Amino acid sequence: MSKVSEMTREKWIMNTFPEWGTWLVEEIEAEEVPEGNTALWWLGCTGLWIKTQKANISVDLWCGNGKRTHGDGKMKPGHQMANMCGGRKMQPNLRAIPFVIDPFAFHQVDAVLATHYHQDHMSAEWAAHVLQSGMTTTDAEGRTVPVPFIGPKKSVETWVNWGVPADRCITVKPGDTIRIKDIEIVALDSFDRTCLVTTDSTGEDREELTGICPADMDDKAVNYLIKTPGGNFYHSGDSHYSIYYARHGKDYDIDVAFGSFGENPVGMQDKMTSVDILRMAEALRCKVVIPLHYDVWTNFMADTREIEVLYRMKKDRLDYRFHPFIWEVGGKYVYPRDKDRAAYHHPRGFDDCFEHPQNIPFRSLL
Repeated sequence: MSKVSEMTREKWIMNTFPEWGTWLVEEIEAEEVPEGNTALWWLGCTGLWIKTQKANISVDLWCGNGKRTHGDGKMKPGHQMANMCGGRKMQPNLRAIPFVIDPFAFHQVDAVLATHYHQDHMSAEWAAHVLQSGMTTTDAEGRTVPVPFIGPKKSVETWVNWGVPADRCITVKPGDTIRIKDIEIVALDSFDRTCLVTTDSTGEDREELTGICPADMDDKAVNYLIKTPGGNFYHSGDSHYSIYYARHGKDYDIDVAFGSFGENPVGMQDKMTSVDILRMAEALRCKVVIPLHYDVWTNFMADTREIEVLYRMKKDRLDYRFHPFIWEVGGKYVYPRDKDRAAYHHPRGFDDCFEHPQNIPFRSLL
């Protein structure tokens, strides 16, 4: 039978998705982290894989997508963006990047972290694999324990609603500290104001927020300071700019800060701008700032060159003590080994050129 006659939509999907297959999973699992360093991979959106010599943790690992059909052309009336701006037209947020991992191919993780409960920061697929595979880790006393799920109250409620046992979940709020092997995780204040206008229901029966002073940010979202043998990493989730970053910068030593960057549509404020990213880095007193999240949604995509241009304009006048690093989804960043790098390029290959006989008619062909 011919290849085309055997081809089906299902075969096409299985042969194509995820686009990177297990390439990156194999790379992460094979990585031998140098002593005194920490290796990180950007998994898309604000998803990170963080690996030390002893531990692996995931932060905001997400395996979903955005819009896949125009449907009735309307957004749910209680969607956080609808709550914020009063819009009703379908948000055209299609996923703009490939899946660079196969979550079901990982063999080990020591903790699953979420900064908040929005759908592009948590993964039922990843939770299912961690549970179904029977992954374990060790606690501070060296005892074998199930891999924990760590997040604010609303994230824990989401995991439990998906079927994650409640005793596998650890609810954190600002000020809490958790130890995972050679990593210390400090939960800090979030400044995700979009989370504040997120209601439990997205229907017409959504909670009425008008005139009510919000008091539940700590239940909805947290930022993390992740202390490792290779450095301290500040994950701001989907936080907006806040002057309170300066307090975090005074209270903690921060080497690398990650911020959600994007081009906000008119009538919407959901991501930090290029100016906000630089202000955040200055306030946090970090050494490197890395923008995230601008990659994933077609309607929020932004040009990181704007950050670079503004940085060059302002760094000497304002005496910046940090620099931006522009990453690529699926790329590896090892700190402090790569601390002076300004931009990432995927491995280019062909480093073994001319090490074996060529098969060409004449050298002059080259």
